[in-house]
Amino acid sequence: MIKLVKSLSLAALLTSSWSLFASVYPLTLTDMDGRQVELKQEPQRIVLQDGRDILMLALLDRDDPFKRLVAWNNLLKKSDAPSWKLMAQKWPYATKIIDMGFSDKGDVNLESVIAQQPDLMVAELRSKPALSQAGVLQQMTRLHIPVLFIDTFNQPVKDAPASVTMLGKALNREQEAKAYTDFYQQHFQAIIAKTRTVSPQPRVFFEAKAGLGGVESCCFTHGNVGWGALVQATGAVNLGSQLLPGATGTISLEKAIAMKPDVYIVSGSQWAGKNNAAVPFGYGVSQTQVDNAFKKLRQRPGFNQVSALRQQRFYGVYHNFYNHPWNIVGLEYLAKFIYPQQFAGLDPADSWKTIVTQFTHIPLGSGVFGAQAPAE
Repeated sequence: MIKLVKSLSLAALLTSSWSLFASVYPLTLTDMDGRQVELKQEPQRIVLQDGRDILMLALLDRDDPFKRLVAWNNLLKKSDAPSWKLMAQKWPYATKIIDMGFSDKGDVNLESVIAQQPDLMVAELRSKPALSQAGVLQQMTRLHIPVLFIDTFNQPVKDAPASVTMLGKALNREQEAKAYTDFYQQHFQAIIAKTRTVSPQPRVFFEAKAGLGGVESCCFTHGNVGWGALVQATGAVNLGSQLLPGATGTISLEKAIAMKPDVYIVSGSQWAGKNNAAVPFGYGVSQTQVDNAFKKLRQRPGFNQVSALRQQRFYGVYHNFYNHPWNIVGLEYLAKFIYPQQFAGLDPADSWKTIVTQFTHIPLGSGVFGAQAPAE
């Protein structure tokens, strides 16, 4: 009898604990735009405006991140084909989900989206102006299809984990969301604990998509958003914020040289294109391929005049770590590059493996996701 009582008590405790994480509908959420959005029931048919956010869904619907997806803009296939290949092998039916080209410019075949009878649209906050101008948001409102804005770009360190929390509530996956955001905050606090007292602050120039337009193309950078915001989050000075009037833009190599950065970091991926000379970070890449790409970038006319290159402070990181909630891995690579003494023992690749194996069911794969350029 005592054993039975104990068993019942344990079952009640587990049930009570689980109920703490269960969403109750109708549910009103505040999205990353500060809008109050009501969900009448748990969403089952989702439209994803930015397909890279499937990696956020992978943290929540771990068994199958595609199970609620009825339409999307498969930017993953366009910007990171090896990642898409891994996911498509695991969930092959995902290749049949309609790709409606829901771009940041608002371009979309709205009829094809509506035909899927969605009960939720998830969109990146940066796309809101274009979606408004294109009439997409007005049409969603008219059809009573709620739209939740998430953010992994404008304020990536603050809003990426907050977006996971919000979407976890929306999809009745609060427990999964909290497990990941706890991991995120623990790793972020470990970074700032070692960098906030460093003086003077290192000066960093971050060239996003370096070499994408050819080996001589230079120099696209981020200001107070994206990679620029991640650099600032480590406690360093992001020179792009001083050079750009807006969020992103291109400056001349001469300006980059004149700023005398202490550290020069590029981002790269395996983009399609005959002129692409970017460092091919990502799945299925060898260190030799990465090193050879770095050597080609060094051949830019005048590039070796950059002070950071002369001091062997030239690094690169996987471009796609900046625009989804796995940006904590990107932050760790930045910390290791910018503060090599403070983070000599840090291995960001271990954090990436932990995220994939403990917080998703995506196949692990292998590759190179960050590196220091080989010395001349």
